[in-house]
Amino acid sequence: MPSHCVAAVCSLALIAPAQQVEDLAGLLRPVRAARGVPALGVAVLVDGALVGLGVDGVRKVGAAAPVERDDRWHLGSCTKAMTATWLAMLVEDGRLRWDTTMAEGLPDLRERLHESAGAITVARLLQHRAGIPAAPPPALWAELFRYEGGDRAARTDVAQALLGAEVEAPPGERFLYSNAGYMIAGAVGERAAAAGWQQQLQARLFAPLGMKRVGFGPPGDPETVDQPWGHRRRGEQSVPVFADNPSSMGPAGTVHASLGDWAKFAALHLGVVGDAPLLQRASLKALHTPPDEGPYALGWVVTRRPWAPGPILTHSGSNTMWHCVAWLAPEARFGVLVACNEGDAAAACDEVAAACIRRYRR
Repeated sequence: MPSHCVAAVCSLALIAPAQQVEDLAGLLRPVRAARGVPALGVAVLVDGALVGLGVDGVRKVGAAAPVERDDRWHLGSCTKAMTATWLAMLVEDGRLRWDTTMAEGLPDLRERLHESAGAITVARLLQHRAGIPAAPPPALWAELFRYEGGDRAARTDVAQALLGAEVEAPPGERFLYSNAGYMIAGAVGERAAAAGWQQQLQARLFAPLGMKRVGFGPPGDPETVDQPWGHRRRGEQSVPVFADNPSSMGPAGTVHASLGDWAKFAALHLGVVGDAPLLQRASLKALHTPPDEGPYALGWVVTRRPWAPGPILTHSGSNTMWHCVAWLAPEARFGVLVACNEGDAAAACDEVAAACIRRYRR
């Protein structure tokens, strides 16, 4: 295998023959019943190939439609790794650098940036070490739900609002998780690419990886139950909700995808070799290497676990109506992806992930 070919998963290697993909519905069923969540889904990759896939439960509480294997799940903050991957492509293109500052990356706003904020780099935004707040100011956040100027203009307004003030901590000094930081990183990338974030993810990431059951915002049609709905927990009840955060928050967390398509993205980060590489090894290394100050790299938390050699990549995601988690071991080319259509489901997703790790990594 050519050493430089790291990225897209070739069609022959991504998914094992149908008869070799284990149906994991039986593993999910007792967890779902015990935890009282509407539905669960899981995908498992071994040696970079999809070997296990399962779903169990209903798309919407109060409706009869069961979840199906090709249904789409909201990925929340697991979108951040996708945004960082796109920015890595722009770095390879020479349109951006990881140390591009906000003063360089947002030239139209340069005169309105606070000096301390203008020095923030793209990498610091993605590491949550830019020293900026977690979200836009409350009034602007409320406006984003009814914003009429388009997502790119909305992200520009967020950048101006947060970067026009002195940072809360010098860049690199403290970890301050910030969805707004990823919105601003998206705005920088849009200027570098001269194209919108959604269009860029479709053209540069989803299409080359063969991700066809993917999109943005809540999946499906609010007038039907053609896809899973999100749910919020109220007491002992799961209440269906068809909603999401503002679309302008996209770079921080609005992608939805089928488990199979999410697995294609995960395989990219497992280093599976394909015929049309999207990223060089150096770019994957940059995405997976945290700063000296802490474990959050570029879109991934990096840690270690006894069940795998080398570093582990992980991230959870939730828009308060869905929950998901990814665990990837690149050196073992092993991964587990779990999703639930209820926001208060971290324990259920973790239990499923642990069961899959015990089954496939023993």
